[in-house]
Amino acid sequence: MNYLAHLHLGGQRPEELLGSLYGDFVKGRLQGQFRPDIESGIQLHRSIDVFTDHHPLVDQALARFSHTRRRYAGIVLDVFFDHCLARDWSRYAEQPLERFTADFYRVLKAQAHLPSRLARIAPHMAAHDWLGSYQHFETLEQVFVGISRRLSRPQELAGAMQDLTSLYAPLSEDFRAFYPQLQAYAAQQLHACQARPL
Repeated sequence: MNYLAHLHLGGQRPEELLGSLYGDFVKGRLQGQFRPDIESGIQLHRSIDVFTDHHPLVDQALARFSHTRRRYAGIVLDVFFDHCLARDWSRYAEQPLERFTADFYRVLKAQAHLPSRLARIAPHMAAHDWLGSYQHFETLEQVFVGISRRLSRPQELAGAMQDLTSLYAPLSEDFRAFYPQLQAYAAQQLHACQARPL
């Protein structure tokens, strides 16, 4: 899952939101470099990723991509699933998307020390409403351009939009089948994290 889904699933306390996002920017063992509640959010992020990566509905969605695209299909699917979540937000959340993202950007702005790569992109994320913009399918093209800059073989993402255009309906169905299961799993894990003493 990508940024928006992790933020939606990882709890709404400021520290939970930060940990949910940090999970994409912090690698390796957690050894007290962050506050315990943020590290708990990072661990939840990783647990959600493992659940997603081993789920048969996700395998089914990935199998829809051609073998030549399979190398980066996981990246493409993560981004597309964020589009599905933003597009159908009212199905999965009570709070309007605009309020959710605005609240998160305030939390992000108030955090003085962010992991290095996140510190560089955080102002752009808020200024251009990256999270809310996922609801517009055409936005994904720019997302893939940004991701390709960090890949050793950026040309692999060149056909991502064409693939998603042709697979839009079945991948949307895969998301609708999968996301409620992921929500249930994440809610269970979040409850366990919140009940654990820090």
